[in-house]
Amino acid sequence: MSQTPPLVFDRALSRRRLARAAHLGPETFLLDRVAEDLADRLGAVKRRFSTALDLGTPTDALARALDGHPAVERLFAAAPLAAGLGIRRDAVVADEEALPFAPQSLDLVVSALALQGVNDLPGVFAQVRRALKPDGLFLAGFVGGSSLTELRQAFAIAESETTGGVSPRVAPFADVRDLGGLLQRAGFALPVADTDRIVVRYGSPFTLFSELRRMGAANALTERRRVPLRRDTLLKAAEIYGARFADPDGRLRVTFDIVWLSGWAPHESQQKPLAPGSAKMSLAAALGAKRAGEPPADGAA
Repeated sequence: MSQTPPLVFDRALSRRRLARAAHLGPETFLLDRVAEDLADRLGAVKRRFSTALDLGTPTDALARALDGHPAVERLFAAAPLAAGLGIRRDAVVADEEALPFAPQSLDLVVSALALQGVNDLPGVFAQVRRALKPDGLFLAGFVGGSSLTELRQAFAIAESETTGGVSPRVAPFADVRDLGGLLQRAGFALPVADTDRIVVRYGSPFTLFSELRRMGAANALTERRRVPLRRDTLLKAAEIYGARFADPDGRLRVTFDIVWLSGWAPHESQQKPLAPGSAKMSLAAALGAKRAGEPPADGAA
């Protein structure tokens, strides 16, 4: 029997956070950067995809980055909020964990800063894999790794000192070392996972807090403390952040690790690893042959 994934995130609350961000006027610098990087990565693939899906990207940033892209013929969109879809006609409101697409109906699935908040990431990968045609591509960038490590440490120390305990304030992020295995488990061929670290600097931790709210990234953990954050805890966290994570000019460092994933729906044309034991020459023999063919060292007879 399949196990139900743990409910780490309150998905309904996450949608309300995104809606609030859209109402406040979203802060998009990080999303715009990831969308541009995704377009660049897709440019390295010498293919044209006739039917592509933008999965969950909170704004139209990815649609703008891929507008006129030589690899993309037609881009659809699916996101959990209608506000995030803008005025695009080829769009559908859908949860990333329950995709409404027929098997083998898409050539390309791309996603920017959307998948870090799903509860069942392996399930999402499996659904994307089923929706892709053979030799279709999945390419996604989302927050992971050691993102917001400074904020996590500052709040942990501040709560410990002001309340005598620690509650979850910053979401746990997936490690890049595990994600390639999840892609392979979902049935993707040629899975690749890597990380791009982006360090942003702020003049004040309160500016960071405000921008996270306008990213829709405020705390939506299921196990979050259900009482308002105490003022003394917030001020203590800001003090610790400034003391521990400021550069010599006084500006504060904020780390964002963008995890990049790519994988292909299997197809007979793709390269395949050799079966164990099928090599025609042993490693020792290959090294011996190389040494035998090397020129003698200087001064040797």
